[in-house]
Amino acid sequence: MPELLHARVEACYRLAEDFFKRPFPRPEVSFRLRGQKAGVAHLHENLLRFNPKLYEENREHFLQQTVAHEVAHLVAHQVFGPRIQPHGEEWQLIMRGVYELPPDRCHSYDVGRRKVTRYLYLCQCPDGEFPFSTQRHNLVRKGRRYFCRRCRATLVFSGEQRVE
Repeated sequence: MPELLHARVEACYRLAEDFFKRPFPRPEVSFRLRGQKAGVAHLHENLLRFNPKLYEENREHFLQQTVAHEVAHLVAHQVFGPRIQPHGEEWQLIMRGVYELPPDRCHSYDVGRRKVTRYLYLCQCPDGEFPFSTQRHNLVRKGRRYFCRRCRATLVFSGEQRVE
């Protein structure tokens, strides 16, 4: 776990404690997040999850903005309760007033799409080709059936795969 990220989480908590004049329990910090999200705050578990790939590619901005963004969610939840909006005025107050940062809801990091495998399923229609995701293909292997809406035939795996 990168020490700089832990240090930034701690710094954000100290700023919040100075601002609100109260202590906050420190969260568990995890680097088990993939995909397009840079970070996620799990409010009821007091857990922060960060995307290691996006951290490595955008380190300076990530440490400054993303870490504060996610810590602000946990702090807002603990100060104002569970009924607030995720990016509502309470969260924005913390971003502006405590961290002196813009309350940006989303990041603009390059999240290049990863390659996905599609499994080709067929029906009896002349142009009846259906690309299935790995998840849907696995459901078929476990016994789930899908049908063509036009000919109503059961879709059958062709044995072909393609990577997109």
